[in-house]
Amino acid sequence: MAQDGVVKPKTKRSKRFLQSREPKLVEDLKNTMIMKGGNTTETVTQALKDLYALKKPNAVLYKKKNIMRPFEDSTSLEFFSKKMDCSLFLFGSHNKKRPNNLVFGRLFDFHVLDMFELGIEKFKSLKDVKNEKCSEGTKPMLVFAGELFDTDNELVRLRNALTDFFRGPAVPAVRLAGLEHILHFTAADGKIYMRSYRVLLKKSGCRTPRIELEEIGPSFDFVLRRTHLASDDLYKTAHRQPKALKPKKKKNVSHDAFGTKFGRLHMQRQDLDKLQTRKMKGLRKRSRAAVTENGEPALPKRARTRE
Repeated sequence: MAQDGVVKPKTKRSKRFLQSREPKLVEDLKNTMIMKGGNTTETVTQALKDLYALKKPNAVLYKKKNIMRPFEDSTSLEFFSKKMDCSLFLFGSHNKKRPNNLVFGRLFDFHVLDMFELGIEKFKSLKDVKNEKCSEGTKPMLVFAGELFDTDNELVRLRNALTDFFRGPAVPAVRLAGLEHILHFTAADGKIYMRSYRVLLKKSGCRTPRIELEEIGPSFDFVLRRTHLASDDLYKTAHRQPKALKPKKKKNVSHDAFGTKFGRLHMQRQDLDKLQTRKMKGLRKRSRAAVTENGEPALPKRARTRE
């Protein structure tokens, strides 16, 4: 029965489903849907599989072809997003005008927020590199190199989207042995280079281990094609946090650039005359007029002079 346009659940299963979709103070981990278009190549198909391997288990891979054009009509993407509860998507396609195409995108409130179309110019898959791979679900470390990631508006948004795409779950602490996967992005010469490395901890003869990097794939050379950016107001709304999650500002506490914590103490004004110091004979207080044993004031001593 519908009251005020709200349909009440009739079963416990539907009630649990609606509760899982309700807004939360701390949202669940973002899931990713990976799909291919009506026309693809072996390069695009293998690239989608490799990126799915990096995202598992927080991703859904569609094996069937889906005929859609995200930049022209995003209705199908929004439908699948609401059905699978995914806020990130990766779409692969191929045509004569834009060969070997990958579209990275995000959704906010099940509507497209922004999209970035990247063309694959060079690709090396996971199976082409015979080195040992990282375990499934490993949280990667993200490195962005290049001034364009800080100056170019489109690449600034792309860096934010890639961080959202590959960041993995939020964890309270990380052990040293868990830092074993690096995703490195470089912006230079009009291209974006993506490399994947495995961190090797070697013996160094001291407490700090010696670090070596071993490429494990996949490896991409991208070129940025089309973009669809959200307006500043919508982008600000998507990043808004509830008041309950905002940290309360502590008074008289500050931090410097290195994270050192400083505190300011407020004290009453001190009387330095009553300050207790070390008791020494030379620091004793004497009366203004020295008194002799008979009670008469002592005469000042005269300096000896030669006659």
